[in-house]
Amino acid sequence: MTYILAIDQGTTSSRAILFDGALRPVAQAQEEFRQHYPSSGWVEHDPDDLWSSVAATARAAMAKAGVDWQAIAAIGITNQRETTLLWDRATGRPLHNAIVWQDRRTADACAALKEAGHEAMISARTGLLLDPYFSGTKLKWLLDTVPGARARAIRGELAFGTVDSWLIWNLTGGRVHATDATNAARTLLFNIATNAWDADICALLDIPMSLLPEVRDCADDYGVTDPDLFGGEIPILGVAGDQQAATVGQACFAPGMMKSTYGTGCFALLNTGADMVPSKNRLLTTIAYRLNGQTTYALEGSIFIAGAVVQWLRDGLRIIGNAKETQDLAEAADTTQELVLVPAFTGLGAPYWRPDCRGAIYGLSRNSGPAEFARAALESVGYQTRDLLEAMRSDWGAGADGVLRVDGGMTANDWAMQFLSDILGAPVDRPVVTETTALGAAYLAAMQAGVIGGPEEFARSWALDRRFSPQMDAATREARYARWGKAVAATMSL
Repeated sequence: MTYILAIDQGTTSSRAILFDGALRPVAQAQEEFRQHYPSSGWVEHDPDDLWSSVAATARAAMAKAGVDWQAIAAIGITNQRETTLLWDRATGRPLHNAIVWQDRRTADACAALKEAGHEAMISARTGLLLDPYFSGTKLKWLLDTVPGARARAIRGELAFGTVDSWLIWNLTGGRVHATDATNAARTLLFNIATNAWDADICALLDIPMSLLPEVRDCADDYGVTDPDLFGGEIPILGVAGDQQAATVGQACFAPGMMKSTYGTGCFALLNTGADMVPSKNRLLTTIAYRLNGQTTYALEGSIFIAGAVVQWLRDGLRIIGNAKETQDLAEAADTTQELVLVPAFTGLGAPYWRPDCRGAIYGLSRNSGPAEFARAALESVGYQTRDLLEAMRSDWGAGADGVLRVDGGMTANDWAMQFLSDILGAPVDRPVVTETTALGAAYLAAMQAGVIGGPEEFARSWALDRRFSPQMDAATREARYARWGKAVAATMSL
Protein backbone atom coordinates (compact mmCIF):
# COMPACT_ATOMS: atom_id res chain seq x y z
CA MET A 1 0.00 0.00 0.00
CA THR A 2 1.06 3.57 -0.77
CA TYR A 3 0.13 6.37 1.61
CA ILE A 4 0.23 10.15 1.65
CA LEU A 5 0.72 12.02 4.93
CA ALA A 6 -1.07 15.38 5.13
CA ILE A 7 0.05 17.86 7.78
CA ASP A 8 -2.65 20.44 8.56
CA GLN A 9 -1.27 23.08 10.91
CA GLY A 10 -4.15 25.32 11.98
CA THR A 11 -4.76 28.29 14.24
CA THR A 12 -5.87 26.35 17.31
CA SER A 13 -4.63 22.82 16.62
CA SER A 14 -2.37 20.69 14.46
CA ARG A 15 -3.62 17.60 12.66
CA ALA A 16 -2.07 14.85 10.63
CA ILE A 17 -4.19 12.70 8.32
CA LEU A 18 -2.90 9.61 6.56
CA PHE A 19 -4.52 9.00 3.17
CA ASP A 20 -4.29 5.86 1.06
CA GLY A 21 -3.35 5.91 -2.63
CA ALA A 22 -6.95 6.72 -3.60
CA LEU A 23 -6.88 9.69 -1.19
CA ARG A 24 -9.25 8.10 1.30
CA PRO A 25 -8.51 9.02 4.93
CA VAL A 26 -7.12 6.09 6.88
CA ALA A 27 -6.04 7.51 10.23
CA GLN A 28 -5.68 10.91 11.85
CA ALA A 29 -4.47 12.58 15.01
CA GLN A 30 -5.08 16.07 16.37
CA GLU A 31 -3.52 18.16 19.14
CA GLU A 32 -4.61 21.56 20.40
CA PHE A 33 -2.07 24.07 21.63
CA ARG A 34 -2.13 27.19 23.77
CA GLN A 35 -3.12 30.61 22.46
CA HIS A 36 -1.21 33.59 23.86
CA TYR A 37 -2.82 37.03 24.24
CA PRO A 38 -0.11 39.35 25.60
CA SER A 39 -2.14 42.52 24.99
CA SER A 40 -5.54 43.59 23.65
CA GLY A 41 -5.77 42.62 19.99
CA TRP A 42 -2.47 40.71 20.10
CA VAL A 43 -2.38 36.96 19.36
CA GLU A 44 0.73 34.77 19.49
CA HIS A 45 1.78 31.13 19.30
CA ASP A 46 4.85 29.48 20.75
CA PRO A 47 6.77 28.25 17.64
CA ASP A 48 7.87 25.16 19.56
CA ASP A 49 4.20 24.28 20.13
CA LEU A 50 3.55 24.48 16.39
CA TRP A 51 6.44 22.18 15.57
CA SER A 52 6.07 19.70 18.43
CA SER A 53 2.33 19.26 17.80
CA VAL A 54 2.98 18.60 14.11
CA ALA A 55 5.69 16.02 14.82
CA ALA A 56 3.56 14.32 17.48
CA THR A 57 0.39 14.10 15.39
CA ALA A 58 2.30 12.82 12.35
CA ARG A 59 3.81 10.01 14.42
CA ALA A 60 0.43 9.28 16.04
CA ALA A 61 -1.39 9.00 12.71
CA MET A 62 1.28 6.64 11.39
CA ALA A 63 1.06 4.55 14.55
CA LYS A 64 -2.74 4.33 14.39
CA ALA A 65 -2.57 3.03 10.83
CA GLY A 66 0.36 0.74 11.56
CA VAL A 67 2.30 2.42 8.74
CA ASP A 68 6.04 3.11 8.74
CA TRP A 69 7.93 5.71 6.75
CA GLN A 70 8.72 3.35 3.86
CA ALA A 71 5.02 3.11 2.92
CA ILE A 72 4.57 6.90 2.68
CA ALA A 73 5.15 8.22 -0.82
CA ALA A 74 5.05 11.89 0.14
CA ILE A 75 4.09 14.52 2.67
CA GLY A 76 1.77 17.42 1.88
CA ILE A 77 1.66 20.51 4.12
CA THR A 78 -1.11 23.03 4.59
CA ASN A 79 -1.08 25.75 7.19
CA GLN A 80 -2.59 28.82 8.80
CA ARG A 81 -1.47 31.66 6.55
CA GLU A 82 0.11 35.06 7.34
CA THR A 83 1.30 33.95 10.79
CA THR A 84 4.86 35.26 11.01
CA LEU A 85 8.01 33.66 12.42
CA LEU A 86 11.64 34.79 12.64
CA TRP A 87 14.43 32.40 13.59
CA ASP A 88 18.19 31.94 13.78
CA ARG A 89 19.60 30.12 10.75
CA ALA A 90 22.46 28.59 12.75
CA THR A 91 20.51 27.27 15.73
CA GLY A 92 16.97 27.07 14.36
CA ARG A 93 15.74 28.87 17.47
CA PRO A 94 12.96 31.47 17.10
CA LEU A 95 13.65 35.03 18.21
CA HIS A 96 10.07 35.68 19.34
CA ASN A 97 6.70 34.01 19.52
CA ALA A 98 4.90 33.62 16.20
CA ILE A 99 2.63 36.60 15.50
CA VAL A 100 -0.71 35.10 14.44
CA TRP A 101 -2.73 36.24 11.42
CA GLN A 102 -5.47 37.51 13.77
CA ASP A 103 -3.05 39.88 15.51
CA ARG A 104 -3.78 43.62 15.15
CA ARG A 105 -0.67 45.18 16.71
CA THR A 106 0.45 46.78 13.44
CA ALA A 107 -2.80 48.66 12.80
CA ASP A 108 -1.14 52.05 13.39
CA ALA A 109 1.76 51.17 11.09
CA CYS A 110 -0.68 50.18 8.34
CA ALA A 111 -2.63 53.41 8.83
CA ALA A 112 0.59 55.43 8.51
CA LEU A 113 1.50 53.67 5.25
CA LYS A 114 -1.98 54.37 3.91
CA GLU A 115 -1.74 58.01 4.94
CA ALA A 116 1.57 58.23 3.09
CA GLY A 117 -0.16 57.01 -0.08
CA HIS A 118 1.44 53.58 -0.43
CA GLU A 119 -1.65 51.34 -0.50
CA ALA A 120 -2.38 51.69 -4.23
CA MET A 121 1.10 50.52 -5.22
CA ILE A 122 1.13 47.67 -2.72
CA SER A 123 -2.34 46.52 -3.72
CA ALA A 124 -1.54 46.62 -7.45
CA ARG A 125 1.49 44.38 -6.96
CA THR A 126 0.37 42.03 -4.18
CA GLY A 127 -3.42 42.00 -4.60
CA LEU A 128 -3.66 42.73 -0.87
CA LEU A 129 -4.69 45.69 1.27
CA LEU A 130 -2.67 47.46 3.92
CA ASP A 131 -3.99 45.59 6.93
CA PRO A 132 -2.36 44.06 10.04
CA TYR A 133 -3.67 40.69 8.81
CA PHE A 134 -0.72 40.17 6.47
CA SER A 135 2.84 39.16 7.30
CA GLY A 136 4.85 42.13 6.04
CA THR A 137 4.11 44.61 8.81
CA LYS A 138 4.33 41.82 11.40
CA LEU A 139 7.86 41.07 10.19
CA LYS A 140 8.75 44.76 10.27
CA TRP A 141 7.49 44.91 13.87
CA LEU A 142 9.74 41.99 14.83
CA LEU A 143 12.78 43.58 13.19
CA ASP A 144 12.01 46.91 14.89
CA THR A 145 11.27 45.42 18.31
CA VAL A 146 13.51 42.40 18.97
CA PRO A 147 16.90 43.74 20.13
CA GLY A 148 19.54 43.35 17.41
CA ALA A 149 17.19 41.62 14.98
CA ARG A 150 17.56 43.99 12.05
CA ALA A 151 21.37 44.06 12.25
CA ARG A 152 21.44 40.27 12.38
CA ALA A 153 19.00 40.08 9.46
CA ILE A 154 21.24 42.35 7.38
CA ARG A 155 24.16 40.02 8.14
CA GLY A 156 22.11 37.08 6.82
CA GLU A 157 21.89 35.33 10.17
CA LEU A 158 18.08 35.15 10.37
CA ALA A 159 15.26 33.52 8.41
CA PHE A 160 11.66 34.65 8.03
CA GLY A 161 8.83 32.34 7.22
CA THR A 162 5.16 31.71 7.45
CA VAL A 163 4.20 28.48 9.23
CA ASP A 164 4.85 26.29 6.17
CA SER A 165 8.45 27.50 5.98
CA TRP A 166 8.94 26.90 9.71
CA LEU A 167 7.66 23.34 9.35
CA ILE A 168 9.73 22.63 6.23
CA TRP A 169 12.84 23.94 8.01
CA ASN A 170 12.25 21.65 10.99
CA LEU A 171 11.17 18.63 8.95
CA THR A 172 14.31 18.82 6.82
CA GLY A 173 16.64 19.50 9.73
CA GLY A 174 17.27 23.07 8.58
CA ARG A 175 18.33 22.07 5.07
CA VAL A 176 15.46 23.76 3.18
CA HIS A 177 14.22 27.35 3.54
CA ALA A 178 11.29 27.53 1.14
CA THR A 179 7.64 28.44 0.77
CA ASP A 180 5.04 27.98 -1.95
CA ALA A 181 3.46 30.65 -4.13
CA THR A 182 0.15 30.70 -2.21
CA ASN A 183 1.78 31.39 1.14
CA ALA A 184 4.18 33.91 -0.39
CA ALA A 185 1.17 35.71 -1.87
CA ARG A 186 -0.12 36.43 1.65
CA THR A 187 2.97 38.15 3.01
CA LEU A 188 2.46 41.64 1.48
CA LEU A 189 5.97 41.23 0.06
CA PHE A 190 5.31 39.10 -3.06
CA ASN A 191 4.46 40.46 -6.50
CA ILE A 192 1.78 38.07 -7.75
CA ALA A 193 2.06 39.30 -11.35
CA THR A 194 5.80 38.64 -11.64
CA ASN A 195 5.81 35.76 -9.13
CA ALA A 196 8.78 37.21 -7.28
CA TRP A 197 9.58 38.98 -4.02
CA ASP A 198 9.10 42.72 -4.52
CA ALA A 199 12.26 44.69 -3.81
CA ASP A 200 10.44 48.05 -3.64
CA ILE A 201 7.98 46.89 -0.97
CA CYS A 202 10.74 45.22 1.02
CA ALA A 203 12.70 48.49 0.91
CA LEU A 204 9.61 50.46 1.97
CA LEU A 205 9.19 48.21 5.02
CA ASP A 206 12.96 48.06 5.63
CA ILE A 207 13.03 44.27 5.29
CA PRO A 208 16.32 42.69 4.10
CA MET A 209 15.51 40.31 1.26
CA SER A 210 18.08 37.81 2.55
CA LEU A 211 15.44 36.87 5.13
CA LEU A 212 13.01 35.55 2.55
CA PRO A 213 12.50 31.89 1.58
CA GLU A 214 12.71 30.48 -1.94
CA VAL A 215 9.27 30.35 -3.61
CA ARG A 216 8.26 27.10 -5.31
CA ASP A 217 5.16 25.63 -6.97
CA CYS A 218 2.42 24.08 -4.83
CA ALA A 219 3.38 20.63 -6.13
CA ASP A 220 7.17 20.64 -6.01
CA ASP A 221 10.26 19.22 -4.33
CA TYR A 222 10.66 20.59 -0.80
CA GLY A 223 13.35 18.16 0.28
CA VAL A 224 13.08 15.09 2.49
CA THR A 225 12.51 14.67 6.20
CA ASP A 226 15.37 14.20 8.61
CA PRO A 227 15.68 10.40 9.08
CA ASP A 228 15.62 10.79 12.86
CA LEU A 229 12.03 12.09 12.79
CA PHE A 230 10.14 9.15 11.32
CA GLY A 231 12.80 6.49 10.80
CA GLY A 232 13.73 7.44 7.24
CA GLU A 233 13.58 10.11 4.57
CA ILE A 234 10.07 10.98 3.32
CA PRO A 235 9.77 13.44 0.39
CA ILE A 236 7.85 16.67 1.00
CA LEU A 237 6.09 17.26 -2.32
CA GLY A 238 3.07 19.50 -1.73
CA VAL A 239 2.55 22.82 0.06
CA ALA A 240 -0.35 25.30 0.05
CA GLY A 241 -1.87 27.78 2.46
CA ASP A 242 -4.99 26.42 4.13
CA GLN A 243 -7.56 28.25 2.01
CA GLN A 244 -5.82 27.47 -1.25
CA ALA A 245 -5.44 23.83 -0.19
CA ALA A 246 -9.18 23.76 0.48
CA THR A 247 -9.82 25.22 -2.97
CA VAL A 248 -7.79 22.36 -4.45
CA GLY A 249 -9.48 19.82 -2.16
CA GLN A 250 -12.88 21.09 -3.33
CA ALA A 251 -11.72 20.60 -6.95
CA CYS A 252 -12.49 24.24 -7.78
CA PHE A 253 -10.30 24.12 -10.87
CA ALA A 254 -12.60 25.93 -13.31
CA PRO A 255 -12.99 29.72 -13.43
CA GLY A 256 -16.18 30.77 -11.64
CA MET A 257 -16.13 27.93 -9.10
CA MET A 258 -16.39 29.04 -5.46
CA LYS A 259 -15.63 27.49 -2.10
CA SER A 260 -15.98 28.72 1.46
CA THR A 261 -14.14 27.20 4.41
CA TYR A 262 -15.44 27.53 7.96
CA GLY A 263 -12.75 27.16 10.59
CA THR A 264 -11.67 29.77 13.12
CA GLY A 265 -12.43 32.31 10.40
CA CYS A 266 -14.30 32.01 7.12
CA PHE A 267 -12.60 32.29 3.78
CA ALA A 268 -14.34 32.33 0.42
CA LEU A 269 -12.37 31.93 -2.81
CA LEU A 270 -13.57 32.40 -6.37
CA ASN A 271 -11.38 30.92 -9.11
CA THR A 272 -10.69 33.58 -11.77
CA GLY A 273 -8.37 31.46 -13.90
CA ALA A 274 -5.39 33.16 -15.52
CA ASP A 275 -6.90 36.60 -14.88
CA MET A 276 -5.74 38.78 -12.00
CA VAL A 277 -9.06 40.48 -11.26
CA PRO A 278 -8.63 43.71 -9.28
CA SER A 279 -11.39 44.20 -6.75
CA LYS A 280 -13.52 47.33 -6.56
CA ASN A 281 -15.00 46.05 -3.29
CA ARG A 282 -11.93 45.57 -1.11
CA LEU A 283 -11.64 41.86 -1.73
CA LEU A 284 -8.20 40.36 -2.17
CA THR A 285 -6.69 39.29 -5.47
CA THR A 286 -4.55 36.29 -4.67
CA ILE A 287 -2.99 33.12 -6.04
CA ALA A 288 -5.28 30.09 -5.94
CA TYR A 289 -2.49 27.66 -6.85
CA ARG A 290 0.61 27.42 -9.03
CA LEU A 291 1.24 24.17 -10.87
CA ASN A 292 4.01 23.52 -13.41
CA GLY A 293 4.90 27.21 -13.28
CA GLN A 294 1.38 28.26 -14.32
CA THR A 295 -0.45 30.57 -11.91
CA THR A 296 -4.21 30.41 -11.32
CA TYR A 297 -5.66 33.43 -9.54
CA ALA A 298 -8.62 33.96 -7.24
CA LEU A 299 -10.69 36.60 -5.54
CA GLU A 300 -10.78 36.02 -1.81
CA GLY A 301 -12.88 37.38 1.00
CA SER A 302 -11.68 36.83 4.55
CA ILE A 303 -13.85 36.82 7.67
CA PHE A 304 -11.89 36.86 10.90
CA ILE A 305 -14.53 35.25 13.14
CA ALA A 306 -16.60 32.23 12.07
CA GLY A 307 -16.05 29.07 14.13
CA ALA A 308 -14.43 31.32 16.71
CA VAL A 309 -17.86 32.78 17.51
CA VAL A 310 -18.94 29.30 18.64
CA GLN A 311 -15.78 29.04 20.75
CA TRP A 312 -16.83 32.36 22.32
CA LEU A 313 -20.21 30.89 23.24
CA ARG A 314 -18.38 27.97 24.86
CA ASP A 315 -15.36 29.61 26.50
CA GLY A 316 -16.46 33.23 26.91
CA LEU A 317 -20.16 33.10 27.74
CA ARG A 318 -20.08 29.43 28.81
CA ILE A 319 -23.59 28.82 27.53
CA ILE A 320 -22.63 25.66 25.62
CA GLY A 321 -20.39 22.73 26.44
CA ASN A 322 -19.52 21.86 22.85
CA ALA A 323 -20.16 23.15 19.33
CA LYS A 324 -22.79 20.50 18.53
CA GLU A 325 -25.20 22.06 21.04
CA THR A 326 -25.62 25.16 18.88
CA GLN A 327 -27.83 23.33 16.36
CA ASP A 328 -30.44 22.31 18.94
CA LEU A 329 -30.31 25.74 20.56
CA ALA A 330 -30.75 27.55 17.23
CA GLU A 331 -33.74 25.35 16.39
CA ALA A 332 -35.29 26.13 19.80
CA ALA A 333 -34.72 29.91 19.63
CA ASP A 334 -37.66 32.31 19.83
CA THR A 335 -38.27 33.30 16.21
CA THR A 336 -39.96 36.56 17.25
CA GLN A 337 -36.65 37.85 18.59
CA GLU A 338 -34.33 39.30 15.99
CA LEU A 339 -30.95 39.39 17.65
CA VAL A 340 -28.09 40.43 15.35
CA LEU A 341 -24.55 39.66 16.46
CA VAL A 342 -21.68 41.44 14.71
CA PRO A 343 -18.68 39.33 15.83
CA ALA A 344 -15.97 41.94 15.25
CA PHE A 345 -13.91 40.61 18.15
CA THR A 346 -10.65 41.30 16.28
CA GLY A 347 -12.04 43.82 13.80
CA LEU A 348 -14.04 43.39 10.61
CA GLY A 349 -12.49 41.71 7.57
CA ALA A 350 -13.68 41.85 3.98
CA PRO A 351 -15.29 43.82 2.52
CA TYR A 352 -15.07 46.38 5.37
CA TRP A 353 -11.47 46.08 6.60
CA ARG A 354 -12.01 47.87 9.89
CA PRO A 355 -9.40 46.54 12.34
CA ASP A 356 -10.55 49.09 14.92
CA CYS A 357 -14.09 47.69 15.25
CA ARG A 358 -15.14 45.46 18.11
CA GLY A 359 -18.12 43.15 18.47
CA ALA A 360 -21.68 44.22 19.21
CA ILE A 361 -25.11 42.64 19.59
CA TYR A 362 -28.43 44.28 18.79
CA GLY A 363 -32.08 43.53 19.58
CA LEU A 364 -31.69 42.23 23.13
CA SER A 365 -34.75 41.78 25.32
CA ARG A 366 -35.37 40.37 28.80
CA ASN A 367 -36.26 37.08 27.15
CA SER A 368 -33.00 36.77 25.21
CA GLY A 369 -31.09 33.70 26.36
CA PRO A 370 -28.65 31.00 25.27
CA ALA A 371 -30.83 29.81 22.38
CA GLU A 372 -31.15 33.27 20.87
CA PHE A 373 -27.42 33.95 21.32
CA ALA A 374 -26.56 30.66 19.60
CA ARG A 375 -28.88 31.39 16.69
CA ALA A 376 -27.48 34.91 16.28
CA ALA A 377 -23.93 33.53 16.35
CA LEU A 378 -24.62 31.01 13.58
CA GLU A 379 -26.53 33.58 11.53
CA SER A 380 -23.59 36.00 11.74
CA VAL A 381 -21.50 33.55 9.72
CA GLY A 382 -24.15 33.38 6.99
CA TYR A 383 -24.50 37.15 6.84
CA GLN A 384 -20.74 37.66 6.59
CA THR A 385 -20.52 35.07 3.82
CA ARG A 386 -23.18 36.92 1.86
CA ASP A 387 -21.16 40.13 2.27
CA LEU A 388 -18.28 38.35 0.54
CA LEU A 389 -20.37 36.87 -2.26
CA GLU A 390 -22.10 40.18 -2.96
CA ALA A 391 -18.65 41.73 -3.43
CA MET A 392 -17.53 38.84 -5.65
CA ARG A 393 -20.61 39.17 -7.83
CA SER A 394 -19.85 42.84 -8.28
CA ASP A 395 -16.20 42.22 -9.18
CA TRP A 396 -16.58 39.07 -11.29
CA GLY A 397 -20.11 39.27 -12.66
CA ALA A 398 -22.84 36.68 -13.04
CA GLY A 399 -20.32 33.84 -13.00
CA ALA A 400 -20.22 34.12 -9.20
CA ASP A 401 -23.92 33.32 -8.81
CA GLY A 402 -23.55 29.54 -8.84
CA VAL A 403 -23.19 26.80 -6.26
CA LEU A 404 -21.05 27.41 -3.18
CA ARG A 405 -18.96 24.43 -2.05
CA VAL A 406 -18.39 24.45 1.70
CA ASP A 407 -16.01 22.70 4.06
CA GLY A 408 -14.59 22.92 7.56
CA GLY A 409 -15.87 21.98 10.99
CA MET A 410 -18.90 24.26 11.04
CA THR A 411 -20.38 22.60 7.93
CA ALA A 412 -21.42 19.64 10.11
CA ASN A 413 -24.13 21.95 11.51
CA ASP A 414 -27.15 21.41 9.24
CA TRP A 415 -29.02 24.39 10.68
CA ALA A 416 -26.13 26.74 9.92
CA MET A 417 -25.75 25.39 6.37
CA GLN A 418 -29.48 25.73 5.67
CA PHE A 419 -29.44 29.32 6.90
CA LEU A 420 -26.39 29.97 4.72
CA SER A 421 -28.27 28.73 1.65
CA ASP A 422 -31.34 30.74 2.65
CA ILE A 423 -29.52 34.03 3.13
CA LEU A 424 -27.44 33.58 -0.03
CA GLY A 425 -30.39 32.48 -2.14
CA ALA A 426 -28.11 29.87 -3.69
CA PRO A 427 -27.36 26.15 -3.36
CA VAL A 428 -24.73 25.12 -0.83
CA ASP A 429 -22.92 21.83 -1.46
CA ARG A 430 -21.27 19.90 1.36
CA PRO A 431 -18.88 17.18 0.15
CA VAL A 432 -18.45 13.71 1.58
CA VAL A 433 -14.95 14.67 2.73
CA THR A 434 -15.34 17.96 4.61
CA GLU A 435 -11.70 18.08 5.69
CA THR A 436 -10.80 19.37 2.26
CA THR A 437 -7.85 21.43 3.47
CA ALA A 438 -5.87 18.30 4.34
CA LEU A 439 -7.24 16.56 1.24
CA GLY A 440 -5.94 19.35 -0.99
CA ALA A 441 -2.46 19.13 0.55
CA ALA A 442 -2.52 15.36 0.14
CA TYR A 443 -3.57 15.65 -3.50
CA LEU A 444 -0.76 18.10 -4.35
CA ALA A 445 1.80 15.73 -2.84
CA ALA A 446 0.23 12.66 -4.44
CA MET A 447 0.18 14.29 -7.88
CA GLN A 448 3.84 15.29 -7.59
CA ALA A 449 4.70 11.76 -6.44
CA GLY A 450 2.88 10.25 -9.43
CA VAL A 451 0.37 8.45 -7.21
CA ILE A 452 -2.60 10.19 -8.84
CA GLY A 453 -3.17 12.05 -12.10
CA GLY A 454 -3.87 15.69 -12.90
CA PRO A 455 -6.65 18.02 -11.73
CA GLU A 456 -9.24 16.59 -14.14
CA GLU A 457 -8.85 13.11 -12.67
CA PHE A 458 -9.03 14.43 -9.11
CA ALA A 459 -12.12 16.53 -9.88
CA ARG A 460 -13.99 13.39 -10.97
CA SER A 461 -13.48 11.92 -7.49
CA TRP A 462 -15.21 14.85 -5.71
CA ALA A 463 -18.38 13.47 -4.07
CA LEU A 464 -21.46 15.31 -2.76
CA ASP A 465 -22.79 14.53 0.71
CA ARG A 466 -25.73 16.96 0.75
CA ARG A 467 -27.03 19.95 -1.15
CA PHE A 468 -28.81 22.68 0.86
CA SER A 469 -31.27 24.63 -1.30
CA PRO A 470 -32.89 27.98 -0.39
CA GLN A 471 -36.19 27.70 1.49
CA MET A 472 -36.54 31.31 2.67
CA ASP A 473 -38.71 33.62 0.56
CA ALA A 474 -36.96 36.51 -1.15
CA ALA A 475 -38.71 39.26 0.83
CA THR A 476 -37.70 37.75 4.18
CA ARG A 477 -34.17 37.16 2.92
CA GLU A 478 -33.68 40.77 1.86
CA ALA A 479 -35.29 42.18 5.00
CA ARG A 480 -33.04 40.16 7.24
CA TYR A 481 -29.93 41.02 5.24
CA ALA A 482 -30.86 44.72 5.39
CA ARG A 483 -31.11 44.43 9.18
CA TRP A 484 -27.61 42.94 9.24
CA GLY A 485 -26.34 45.85 7.14
CA LYS A 486 -27.75 48.35 9.63
CA ALA A 487 -26.11 46.49 12.52
CA VAL A 488 -22.71 46.54 10.79
CA ALA A 489 -23.07 50.25 10.01
CA ALA A 490 -23.95 50.96 13.65
CA THR A 491 -20.97 48.92 14.85
CA MET A 492 -18.56 50.78 12.59
CA SER A 493 -19.91 54.11 13.85
CA LEU A 494 -19.19 53.34 17.51
